[in-house]
Amino acid sequence: MSSLRILLRSLVVAGLSAVLIAPASVARAEPTPAELTKQIEKSSTELERIVESYNKLNEDIKANQAAAAALQARIGPLQAQAERSRADVGILAVTAYKTGGLRTAQALLEPSGSATLPERLGTLDQLTRQRQQTIAGFTADQRRLIDQKTRLDATLAREAAQARQLRAGKKKIEADLDRLYQLRRQAYGRATEAPGSASSAGSPPAVSGSAGVAVRYAYGAVGKPYVYGADGPSGYDCSGLTLAAWRAAGKSLPHNAAMQWNVTARISRSSLKPGDLVFYSGLGHVALYVGGGQIIDAPSAGRNVNKRDMNIMSIAGYGRVR
Repeated sequence: MSSLRILLRSLVVAGLSAVLIAPASVARAEPTPAELTKQIEKSSTELERIVESYNKLNEDIKANQAAAAALQARIGPLQAQAERSRADVGILAVTAYKTGGLRTAQALLEPSGSATLPERLGTLDQLTRQRQQTIAGFTADQRRLIDQKTRLDATLAREAAQARQLRAGKKKIEADLDRLYQLRRQAYGRATEAPGSASSAGSPPAVSGSAGVAVRYAYGAVGKPYVYGADGPSGYDCSGLTLAAWRAAGKSLPHNAAMQWNVTARISRSSLKPGDLVFYSGLGHVALYVGGGQIIDAPSAGRNVNKRDMNIMSIAGYGRVR
C-alpha cells in the first residue's frame, strides 16, 4: 500500500473518530454557572406556584374544618331537642293508652262537672292541638337534624379529599425542593444561602400605626430562610411573610398570595405606602412594600428573606390591607 493511500486512510479514520467523539464530549459538558442560575430561577418560579397552591388548599381545609366544627356544635342541641320531642310523644302515647282516647273524650263531653260544654270542647281541642304540635315539632326537628348531618358528611368528605391532595402536593414540593437544592449545590457549593443578618437591610423607616408595625416586623425577618408553607418566626414563604407582618399589627390575612389579593383594597402605584402589598404576575408571589421603591420578601427555596428593588418581575398590582 502506497504512503499516500495510508495517509488518506489515516485522515479518514481520524475524521470519523472526531465525529463520533464530539457529540459525547458535548453531552458530558457541565452547565455553566449562568445556565445553572437560569435553571434555578425557572425551577424557583414553578415551585413557588406549587407552594402557593399548597397554601390555598391548606386555607380551604382550615375553612372546612371550622365549618364542620360549627355544624357539629349545632347538631348537639338539635339532637337534644329531637330527643325531648320523642319523649313528649312517648308520654302522650302512654297517657292515651292508659286512659283511652275515647274515655278521655267522653269524660270531657259528659254533662257532669262545673265546666260548660264549649269549655270542655275547647279543652279537648287544645289537647289535640298540643299533641299535633308536639308531633309536628318532632318531625321538623328530625328533618332539620338529618339535613344538618347530610351537610356535615359532605363537608367532611370534601375535607378528606382535600387532605389527600394536600399530601400529594406536599410530596411533589419536597421532590422539587430536592432538585432545586442540588442545582444550588452545583452552582454555589451549598444548598441554601448562608444565614443573613437583619442589619443588612438597614434601619426601618419611621412609619406610624399598624403599617409601621408590619414594616418593622418585615425588617426583623430579613436573613431568615425561605420555608414553604411557613409563616414564622424561624422561616417564611412569600405569603407567609406578609401574613406574619400584618398579623403582628393585628390584621388577619390568608396564607396565599391570590387570596391576599382578594381581601386587600386595590391601589395605584403612585398611592403606594410602606406596609402595602405588591403582587406579581400570575399572583404567585407577594411582597411587603417598605418605601423608596423597595420591598421585603421571601424569594424562593434556598434563599433568605431580603430587601430589594420592587421591580423584580412583572407586577400584577398593589393592595392595601383593610
